[in-house]
Amino acid sequence: MEEMNQIELIIGQVLRIGVLISAAVILVGVLLIVFTGQTGYSAKVYPTTVNAIASGIVALKPFAIVMLGLFLLILTPVLRVVVSIYAFAKERDHLYVWITTFVLVILLIGMWIGYLGK
Repeated sequence: MEEMNQIELIIGQVLRIGVLISAAVILVGVLLIVFTGQTGYSAKVYPTTVNAIASGIVALKPFAIVMLGLFLLILTPVLRVVVSIYAFAKERDHLYVWITTFVLVILLIGMWIGYLGK
């Protein structure tokens, strides 16, 4: 029981830290937009792929930094599902390991479909 409480605290921390990091990254991007007066991209052009975001970050393009923050925000609950799989495995609750793994697979497939659909 004590171990499960510890795991629940870790899951809560994962969510909090993920949201705080993504908010900080988004804030940096927004501040860069405000202070430079530009996004780093021409009108109606957005970095929507991992490669475009990564190359935009290397070039310090403010909108790419905002997109990284949003990407991190989207990944936060996915990481929570991964931690939950670990928690259920540690409890030896095989049914919930399978159910949560299935949820993770659905999330990943949904993200992949979204990525392909752009």
